[in-house]
Amino acid sequence: MSKNWQRPNRRDALLGDREGSYAIARHIRMSPQKVRRVVDVVRGMGVRDALNTLRFAPQAASEPVYKVIASAVANAESTENLRVDDLYVSQIFVDEGVTMRRIRPRAKGSASRILKRASHITAVVEPEANRGPIPPSKQVVTMRWDDPRLAGNEAAAKKTAKAEQAQAEKTAKATAKAEVAEATEVVEKTAKTTKEKATETEAPKEAAKKPAAKKAATKKVEEATEAVDKPVKKAAKKATDAVSEEKKEA
Repeated sequence: MSKNWQRPNRRDALLGDREGSYAIARHIRMSPQKVRRVVDVVRGMGVRDALNTLRFAPQAASEPVYKVIASAVANAESTENLRVDDLYVSQIFVDEGVTMRRIRPRAKGSASRILKRASHITAVVEPEANRGPIPPSKQVVTMRWDDPRLAGNEAAAKKTAKAEQAQAEKTAKATAKAEVAEATEVVEKTAKTTKEKATETEAPKEAAKKPAAKKAATKKVEEATEAVDKPVKKAAKKATDAVSEEKKEA
């Protein structure tokens, strides 16, 4: 490494020549894993929303994170003359601090280790006007590797492309489903109309057929009645003739 290399100060590393401010809380007696759960929630939020969220968050780490963001806002107001309503949390991350090592006595003269971890919390606030892609010249190494604002970030680009593709597929499926439903509705309406027309056309024909069918049925009934009455009448006539002959002989 060149001997002329000079490490940039903290503000240049975090903000470059952009407007904004920062604050750092060091040696917070909490594990970085637990603090990161809280800072991941407020990253990218407006300052007021972030502070309100932290004020009512149940996690113990919300208190030091709240203080760091509030300190960064106060620095922005006093040194940069920025308004609170115009600020948002552009960067917030947690580094591991000094870990104190202690022991706990155990059985048979042994001991188990206790690790008392600590964290360094860094918060950066910037005006809302700075939202959007950051040029490579203003990018800093302290930003998260998956920050979508990083230019040339392949992982973030792939993730964004995958999300866009999934959204496009979802939209295409919804459109196809709507088209199928519309086509089905049109087919059902056409079938219903055709059926109604066919019914209207067949109704007069059926009405014309009904008198003929009724006449034929009446004729059949009359023929059946005549077929039944003929033998009866014949037998009655024979009986009448027989009675007449007996009277004559008498």
